[in-house]
Amino acid sequence: MEYIEHNFILQGGPVMYPLLVVSLIGFVIFIERTLFLHKGQIGTDDFLGGIKNLVRKKRLVEALALCEDTPGPLARIVKSALLHYSESRDVIRSAIEGAAIVEIPVLERRIGTLATLARVAPMLGFLGTLISALQALYFLEAANADSGEFSRLLAEALITSASGLAIGVMAVLAHHFLLGRVRALVHDFEWVGHEIFEFLTTDREISGSSAVVESKEET
Repeated sequence: MEYIEHNFILQGGPVMYPLLVVSLIGFVIFIERTLFLHKGQIGTDDFLGGIKNLVRKKRLVEALALCEDTPGPLARIVKSALLHYSESRDVIRSAIEGAAIVEIPVLERRIGTLATLARVAPMLGFLGTLISALQALYFLEAANADSGEFSRLLAEALITSASGLAIGVMAVLAHHFLLGRVRALVHDFEWVGHEIFEFLTTDREISGSSAVVESKEET
């Protein structure tokens, strides 16, 4: 098997080595981004439920500690809202939006590189095809071409084109897969931001009303 793989690479000519580098870079980026985005996903309902319970009990420090202990961007967005709990609605909303704006580029980092690789790989394959075609024409014009050499050059041209297209297709699929994961996380940002904003502002209003009622009863 190892001999076949090496033979296939050698048959593709020198352009196969840049194609291998492109495929390796794309594979590493895909694995790293997949693991990073997976790490950013948490049990949103359970996490928000725990935060709400702590805030209702006026244990804000513990709620902040829970955000610190929970990995991922969602916890950081909730933390930014909690840090402005005592401030106005507009300030809380701005804090949530600002935290989300900071997190989104982190999620999208290096994903655009896959789109670039998807365009570069077929062009490299086509370049290898052109080089092999020119070599074949050279041998034909020099009257030195035999069937074996011509077949080798033809195989080299087809292998580079096929390899470039295959790498490009895989890079496109990987790019769309990662973009889908990013969109899902951004949707979670929006939902969590709305939920924590409504909860904090409502809880504060309820707490203020309760304090007013208690003070009236004491007087």
